[in-house]
Amino acid sequence: MRIDVLTLFPEMFRGVFGSSILKKAAGEGLVTFQAVDFREYATNKHKKVDDYPYGGGAGMVLSPQPIFDAVEAQINTSKVTPRIIMLCPQGERYTQDKAEELAQEEHLILLCGHYEGYDERVREYLVTDEISIGDYVLTGGELGAMVIADSVTRLLPGVLGNADSAVTDSFSTGLLEHPQYTRPADYKGRVVPDVLLSGHHANIEAWRKKESLKRTLNRRPDLLDLRNLSEEEKKVLNDLKKEKTEHKKK
Repeated sequence: MRIDVLTLFPEMFRGVFGSSILKKAAGEGLVTFQAVDFREYATNKHKKVDDYPYGGGAGMVLSPQPIFDAVEAQINTSKVTPRIIMLCPQGERYTQDKAEELAQEEHLILLCGHYEGYDERVREYLVTDEISIGDYVLTGGELGAMVIADSVTRLLPGVLGNADSAVTDSFSTGLLEHPQYTRPADYKGRVVPDVLLSGHHANIEAWRKKESLKRTLNRRPDLLDLRNLSEEEKKVLNDLKKEKTEHKKK
């Protein structure tokens, strides 16, 4: 995969692209990262990339020319048609499903906005996707681009040491992940559940599924409405709801 980030602050990405899993993935040739300063594509004398909005109003708006030219330059060196993603508060809310969708692509171009946003023609004629990482406003799209680059890269084949890690993560299954434990089995009197030490794989799997449903019910019940629950999961969930109701009565 190739991920190009168009930004006014390429230095922000040095630590992100040069550390941890992303650095490892790039080193193994599984992904290439590039932070492109789209100011370099401005054709005016002072490399100005913004201007006052037509009709008046507060703030400045990113001009179309530098962004269009910067994107076109990346397209001209691409072997495929890239997905061109605008980071903005008005976009589709980012989810694990979207990360998995984008991980199937070969080339992503991420546009990082600033000021009062983009000239509308960028949105209308250039981008293929608009994404927001949450219902809040940041000073720019860089942090959102980092989130997308990280969440997508870890899904690429061969990036994680254990291929099952991404599959069982919270949200990948539609549920929150079950609790995890490691050695020692007894830490200052706080012990690991017996079932995890039993070696009985079927019982362990049943425990994990129940705990995953329990954690989702308690913390993110909205996710249960989106999941097509199996009959077994429905039964476990009903039992958990009864337990929860009885606990409240005590």
